[in-house]
Amino acid sequence: MQTNGKLRYYDANRPPPPVSAQAPTSAIGHSEFLRTGRISRTQPLWLPKERRYLTYEEVAERTGLKLESAGERTHQRINGFHHSIQFPKMVFHRTLEQTPHLGYCHVTAASTLFSPKAKVKWSFYIANFLAEIGDEDEFFKRVNTQYSRMYFAVATESDPDQSMKIDRSIRKNGLLFRTTDPKEALKNVLMLGAPDQAVRAIIKSL
Repeated sequence: MQTNGKLRYYDANRPPPPVSAQAPTSAIGHSEFLRTGRISRTQPLWLPKERRYLTYEEVAERTGLKLESAGERTHQRINGFHHSIQFPKMVFHRTLEQTPHLGYCHVTAASTLFSPKAKVKWSFYIANFLAEIGDEDEFFKRVNTQYSRMYFAVATESDPDQSMKIDRSIRKNGLLFRTTDPKEALKNVLMLGAPDQAVRAIIKSL
């Protein structure tokens, strides 16, 4: 529930409540005047939309559905480019605690040989906002909601308890790429999965 947050969300798409059937206004006014001598001020046949506020859980659920739908479409597009580039589908999402209309979706994960001795594991994400990758305690910082979506990939490593975390030995923030351009994101992910120079040349020509 929104007990700690400052934002309030309401269902803007909720249909107006049904209006009970009434006799034509002219007939009501005529009969009322004959009976009492007064002109009846009938209620209008329309009612304003009632505003129903949503809980943070409801907002997070709606956000998650949109994010995972985008993740599914993005994964299909990536795997549909070339038969030699196939990534596992690992679609799941997270929403930001105090702003559940904002969130990010994990799309896939793989590993890439940057050199004969450097094999880098990475994960690819979509977020419905723009931000910088933060430190160990804060995954995102400087969140900017003016941009509708960003795509990014980060290097990852496994903890002893098998949980994943950002590998900051590659770069300070572990970021392999970040962009607001879906075409640029597609090219970057495909380059990470390209098996040889011939396929890379095709990707570069996109």
